[in-house]
Amino acid sequence: MAKAYVLINSEIGSEAKVVEQLKKIPEVTEVSIVYGVYDVIVKLEAEKMETIKELITTKIRQLEKVRSTMSMLASQD
Repeated sequence: MAKAYVLINSEIGSEAKVVEQLKKIPEVTEVSIVYGVYDVIVKLEAEKMETIKELITTKIRQLEKVRSTMSMLASQD
């Protein structure tokens, strides 16, 4: 099982909307609004790391109100 954590900067005041959109993605297993440098943290899980990379590039980064992301790919157990 491949895992990744994605830290997201969103437009000011749009954190809840971003979380709502993220929860619709089946591979999202956890999502939280956080305070500090980033606004939202997401945990993704999929069978292959390629699927994770594709999700980050084609879905998460393309969400309305997402300004930037930082991805941390976790080692596979």
